[in-house]
Amino acid sequence: MDEKRRTVASLVSKLSSVSERTRIDALIELRQMSKLDPETRPIIAEAGAIPFLAETLYSSSHPSQENAAATLLNLSISAKEPLVSTRGVLDAIAHVISHHSSSSSASAVQSAAATIHSLLAATDDYRPSVGAKRDIVYALVDILRCHVSSPPRTIKDALKALFGIALYPPNRATMVHLGVIPALFALVVKDGRVGIVEDTTAVIAQVAGCEESGEAFRKVAGVGVLADLLDLSTGASMRSKENAVSALLNLARCGGESVVAEVREALANIAADGIDDVEDNGSAKGKNKAKLLKVLFGDDDVNDDNSSNSVLSSGGGSQFDSF
Repeated sequence: MDEKRRTVASLVSKLSSVSERTRIDALIELRQMSKLDPETRPIIAEAGAIPFLAETLYSSSHPSQENAAATLLNLSISAKEPLVSTRGVLDAIAHVISHHSSSSSASAVQSAAATIHSLLAATDDYRPSVGAKRDIVYALVDILRCHVSSPPRTIKDALKALFGIALYPPNRATMVHLGVIPALFALVVKDGRVGIVEDTTAVIAQVAGCEESGEAFRKVAGVGVLADLLDLSTGASMRSKENAVSALLNLARCGGESVVAEVREALANIAADGIDDVEDNGSAKGKNKAKLLKVLFGDDDVNDDNSSNSVLSSGGGSQFDSF
């Protein structure tokens, strides 16, 4: 362990070298160490590397930027606290993502988006602080807007990051205000790749759980798109259908009476067979959501105010806590 500490200390000292070649070589070694040897991650953080890595994200040198971003991603797996608590790290990550279509390296953008997802995975601790960084949220949304030119892996990491942000309910209104709803539905309608659609609908299901979602969904005919996913003729995957069910439940719970009426009409016209399919063949959580949706909008219960209110208050969060 002492040998590792000496090696790391030597490499970190080279990050302040006046020689760009020396700095890049040190970054490459730190990247490899943090990838291959998890024990070195806290050592790298303790040695003071994080401020240098964050500063390097502003570099015009793509090799430097790429290796720094990848090292931060590796550190985020098991050294989350020192990374988040270091001043300027989230701002530097926001800078990389914000310039995804211009000066940033594509590889650095992907690593930066994956770092956000990694920080938010399996813990609630950092979701409020990351969600409060509007530059990060807006930049992730912009990656989705530019889905034609954005690499598929970057889109998926941006979706995973947005999913983690949306798991903290107060962040959802911010996401809606920053335009996430039209960006998400454009992916569902125009992209068509199964994995992308599945991950996108998982985010939609989360964001649907806020009051602001109702009007935003109406503007993009979102209820109709979700109902189409439940139409068996569209061939949507089971995961997409389960996410659609969860989104419709969240909308009914949070979107107000007009949204409930819109959901009721769409399901009556299009999606009944799809709901049956989820109830019969979905996951345990998916089956439960399908049953709740049928109770809420079934012929035997739609006129029973007590029954509807009971279902609406039972909660409607997405059943998909990870990708």
